[in-house]
Amino acid sequence: MGSFSIWHWMVVLLVVLLLFGSGKISGLMGDLAKGIKSFKQNIKEDEKDASMEAQAPQAPAGNIPGPQQGQASATQAQPQAGNRPAA
Repeated sequence: MGSFSIWHWMVVLLVVLLLFGSGKISGLMGDLAKGIKSFKQNIKEDEKDASMEAQAPQAPAGNIPGPQQGQASATQAQPQAGNRPAA
């Protein structure tokens, strides 16, 4: 009584086919297959990118001051008389 027989599943399948039609169901399955293929392709591309990043040589970190840092240190080293706070 708790399980469905083959006839119950046949009736459910018939109702689904009548409601949606066989063309719409096959179209949905085709779209699902395209989505899965696209997902797998993107996963493979991400793995390639990660392996390429791991093999790339690393640049030295922060040893060379940029132009902004050089100008800021020069202006801080030479305070101007007009910018001094009052005591």
